[in-house]
Amino acid sequence: MKKTSLFVLFVMALSLFLITAGCTHNQTHIPPSTPVVTNTGQQGGYTSNESLLAFVDSAVEYVHIFGSEKALAEFNNPNGSFIKGELYIYAYGFNGTTLAHPINPEKVGKTRLDEGAIGVFVTEMGEEVRKGSGFYRFTYINPTNNRILESKLGYGIKIDDDWWLGSGIYLGPVDLSEDLLT
Repeated sequence: MKKTSLFVLFVMALSLFLITAGCTHNQTHIPPSTPVVTNTGQQGGYTSNESLLAFVDSAVEYVHIFGSEKALAEFNNPNGSFIKGELYIYAYGFNGTTLAHPINPEKVGKTRLDEGAIGVFVTEMGEEVRKGSGFYRFTYINPTNNRILESKLGYGIKIDDDWWLGSGIYLGPVDLSEDLLT
């Protein structure tokens, strides 16, 4: 009963925070510290920067309320509360080990540092997040858009000296012909 009460309190506090912070999908104001991203020419349900920040903040709050073990279990749940459209929480150890990834559960427990572009992402975003929080732009398959390779802006927060969590917003399909020319 106590856990249920804590969860209800958490949901209510998160809802109040999102409402008072004005974190809605259609807002156009972007905090000055957030990289400005425009989705010109894109159609579909792309997520705002504010929604990304609020989503990651809610995951951090969940860790603080319920602890790492319970939080990682929830982040790994493909039907859990931390999958919202294109947003989902992933978590990595600073050593490169995947701690949570509901889209690629087969990667949980594995070190990804030797996986080419993904290894670069895990290393470089980890370096940004080690400072407290940070952004990183990369390419990744969008599970909500026919698994098309898209540009993605990731945002992560350091949980402690061992691990961090993050999420990202998709910015549109990658033009592979440009990559071939450079």
